[in-house]
Amino acid sequence: MKHFLVKTIANAAALAVAIWLLKDITLTGENTGRKILTLVLVALIFGLVNFLVKPVVKLLSFPLFILTLGLITLVVNALMLLLTSWLAGKADLAFHVAGFWPALLGGVIISIVSWAMHMVLPDED
Repeated sequence: MKHFLVKTIANAAALAVAIWLLKDITLTGENTGRKILTLVLVALIFGLVNFLVKPVVKLLSFPLFILTLGLITLVVNALMLLLTSWLAGKADLAFHVAGFWPALLGGVIISIVSWAMHMVLPDED
């Protein structure tokens, strides 16, 4: 349970930084509390997408990982962020990624911030 909480906090922080840095990744709400709730719910969706969908996509695109020496990871991360945006829209959450290129840059930002957050936040591993 603690690991799940740490990952959700790291995802929320990483998403918040991407939203703050990129104008094409947006999160809206009528007040700060609503924005924080939306951010946490989007972080949960993002975590589920990365847990359930990303391993399948990585397995199916394994030859591309070898061919591109792992650079396809950037594209996979962008696609996971776009999928999160789509699912958030279906769940009526005010989170939106406006296209592939913002998703690609957002994926890089989220990866870096998530890595840094996992270094800072305590975990049982």
